[in-house]
Amino acid sequence: MSDAGPGLAAATPLDAEDLARANLYGLVSRLFYGPADPNLLAEIIRSGQEGEGEAKGGALVAAWSTLRTACAGAYPAIVRQEYDTLFVGVGKSEVTPYLSAYAEPSAPDLYLVRLRDRLTALGLGRRESVFEVEDHISGVSDVMRWLIEDRNPLEDQQRFFESFVYPGAVLFCVAVQNASSASFYKQVATFAQSFFELERTAFEMSG
Repeated sequence: MSDAGPGLAAATPLDAEDLARANLYGLVSRLFYGPADPNLLAEIIRSGQEGEGEAKGGALVAAWSTLRTACAGAYPAIVRQEYDTLFVGVGKSEVTPYLSAYAEPSAPDLYLVRLRDRLTALGLGRRESVFEVEDHISGVSDVMRWLIEDRNPLEDQQRFFESFVYPGAVLFCVAVQNASSASFYKQVATFAQSFFELERTAFEMSG
């Protein structure tokens, strides 16, 4: 969802752990950016043990397995209908995917200003073809993926995660899990929440 010039470190392959983290952030971004299409569902199903190897941590492994099972039984048209009901809606969606509503419900505009300032400092900008506001769950997940792939220092990754991802993302996932119309996306939210919690623990341990 954001544009940035390639970093010099891009020529050096990521280590396995960082590659797995970047891939998982990318997957979370894609799952919430739009309805899971047949290609994405099939890709998750095929991932098998490879995906489970990336999903380190007991809760995340279990959530990944459940998500793969959900993908195997999903019908793309029904997934699209569920996505639209949850996140698009007519007039108002059942669950908003914009994290300022969860991280700072009393001052979402201030949260968004701080996020935009941070993105500017990182040299990131929203593409003209993208209409979603920067605090969309997919947008901040994509920034984390970029921070990892561009070899930004771990403390910078942690700063962005703790300031703009975790406070809103976990509450967003809980809202999806509690939504009356959620079925497939309940499993997506459980998987995403497990990943965010694992990241939080890893950052705390590294600190």
